[in-house]
Amino acid sequence: MRKKIQIGLAILLAVAAIRTGYILYERSEANKAPAPKQEAALPADYYVVPKRLHAYDLKSAQHMMVQPVWVKEGYRYTYYPYDVASHRVNFSHEAGLLLPLEKLQITKVVADKPPTGAKQVMAVFEKDGKSFAFPVGLEQDGDYQIYADNIVFIQDPHELYKHWPPDVWSAVDQHEVRPGMNELQAEFAVGMGMPESAEETSTKTVHYANGGKPLVVVFNDGKATEVKPGT
Repeated sequence: MRKKIQIGLAILLAVAAIRTGYILYERSEANKAPAPKQEAALPADYYVVPKRLHAYDLKSAQHMMVQPVWVKEGYRYTYYPYDVASHRVNFSHEAGLLLPLEKLQITKVVADKPPTGAKQVMAVFEKDGKSFAFPVGLEQDGDYQIYADNIVFIQDPHELYKHWPPDVWSAVDQHEVRPGMNELQAEFAVGMGMPESAEETSTKTVHYANGGKPLVVVFNDGKATEVKPGT
């Protein structure tokens, strides 16, 4: 009888020990911090940070003359004839639109007043042996607002986006949009685009004026899947 009691107690103690261990294990697992979720890696373009002029007045805007500049968004910004002798911009006659990624050497930055509105800060450049100017800021009552950083790169985009494959840069330089290109690459190639809808979806249709040769590009998940002539 004594042996039976001892065996019974041993079994009860073993069961109790197993149950206690299981409870402690459950509590330990419950108190563990959840494993961090693996975030999807951002495209390399997100890590490109172009240098900025940080110009704040006419004098600091002169730094545009130090190096060539490249137009960020083609077929968006108007330029005008500039008379070197009179140092005046002919605001009455639009000379054209700056081209996609057009490389410009700024020769001077001046302030001039159009027939109406505030005085304009104008970047002067030469093209086909003539002088032209495009606005890069405003001046009113001695206060300047310089927005050149929104219009031009002061670094070669080929270096900024050197992670793009050679075939992509070949298409950009030839002003072509090809399947597989993203929206930024298409913009570099053919300039400003207008999406059909402001709604954010995985499918996006964008219309490009493309200097009189309109294109329609359909993007799926950020990549061009269809390129066709526009109207």
